[in-house]
Amino acid sequence: MKCYKIQLLVTLSFILLLPNTKGWGEDGHAIVCRIAQSRLSDSAADAVKNLLPKYAQNDLASVCSWADRVRFYLHWSSALHFADTPDKLCNFQYDRDCKDQDGEKGRCVVGAIKNYTDQLLDYGKDTQYNLTQALLFLSHFMGDVHQPLHVGFTSDKGGNLINIHWYRRKQNLHHVWDVNIIETAEERFYDSDINSFTKAIQQNITKTWSDQVRGWETCNSKETTCPDIYASEGIQAACKWAYKDAPEGSVLEDDYFLSRLPEVSLRLAQGGVRLAATLNRIFG
Repeated sequence: MKCYKIQLLVTLSFILLLPNTKGWGEDGHAIVCRIAQSRLSDSAADAVKNLLPKYAQNDLASVCSWADRVRFYLHWSSALHFADTPDKLCNFQYDRDCKDQDGEKGRCVVGAIKNYTDQLLDYGKDTQYNLTQALLFLSHFMGDVHQPLHVGFTSDKGGNLINIHWYRRKQNLHHVWDVNIIETAEERFYDSDINSFTKAIQQNITKTWSDQVRGWETCNSKETTCPDIYASEGIQAACKWAYKDAPEGSVLEDDYFLSRLPEVSLRLAQGGVRLAATLNRIFG
């Protein structure tokens, strides 16, 4: 355990020297965390402020992609970003799907959300857990589980093995959903400004989707978070929107972009609302 803590501190220090990487790419994760932080209760906001590393300056969005950066050093965390399902089934089952490549159960994004939620419930207690790390992982994984192709098909690794063109650019389908749809929307409609895109989504949360928000936030009375539901929605969205009309070698242009952007915006909104609701229940 001591060696693990030393490794984590070294990794955290090293990451500060790295340039920001685009990579729910960086903007997608930042949007989820900005929405979430704006919806925190006073007690949750105080807890998040206390747990965030000082260099974040109380900005959760600034470290919302930390988990993507450290996966190349904390190799055990790589499997926790996904929850791929058997091909064409379009449904998620925890016992069947939440496992890593070696078959170890619980090692998927759904299991990770449950695990780090449970760790954060130790806040204010004498705990063995690194709660700063738990907050950063939970915030990131809540974004991942809302990206449809993080709950995609096993054979194509969530669209990573499906090669397409995004307009004229060679790309894979997973990257289109991680990055390209968001970037194209920002460039075309928001003057390449993430703040404007975030505000547009927040306006939809308070207006267009206002009658749905309570349902997004709600879990079973005994649950602090309910990632099985989020993953089930994700694979359904992957089948309906991500994989549809996007076979190997296809060229994805305006028809695909304009019809999928509303789903991307919705999933970003749900991710932010649900992250806030989870943190509010944890620190309530």
